[in-house]
Amino acid sequence: MKKNLIIILILISITQVLFAQDSTAVKADSLTFESQRERVNHLLDERSRRFGEYDQSLEKKTGVFGLFKTKGDMQKSIDILRQVVLNDNNIFLETRKLLDLKDAQSERYQRLAAEYDAQVSAYMKTITKLQNENDKLRGDLGNMETSDRGSGIMLYLAGILIITLIIVLIYQYRRHKPKKLTE
Repeated sequence: MKKNLIIILILISITQVLFAQDSTAVKADSLTFESQRERVNHLLDERSRRFGEYDQSLEKKTGVFGLFKTKGDMQKSIDILRQVVLNDNNIFLETRKLLDLKDAQSERYQRLAAEYDAQVSAYMKTITKLQNENDKLRGDLGNMETSDRGSGIMLYLAGILIITLIIVLIYQYRRHKPKKLTE
């Protein structure tokens, strides 16, 4: 029983070491995911700011008496709109990276779950095997004790038989003892 307890404690400590290593990797993945998420949020904030600038540039009219838009006003609006589109492209790229990180984390968690499940199954098989072996050894020990008792009884019987034979031989010897001639 003590051996099973020791083996179980060893298996638990190994599992804890593995979880600690995976925990470190999970923290690094979480930090990467968070930094990528912050990048996407920063790009979205940048897009909102630039779109606000675009709205302002559409309203700006520097032509005659402020009634008309000049070619410069229109070019400035086009440039701001171009920056918004480029920013949108960056948002799409960074969002794709973010989704890829999330998918990679999901796949990693599934793989880790499968590995842990396999380890737990292996531990359970090992424990079952050890318990069966322990039961077998206990049965063998019981059989040995039973046979040991039987051989002890046989030893006592053999001893009693030998003592009885010795007594019978002594008795026979005394009975048939040659008499001394006293002439």
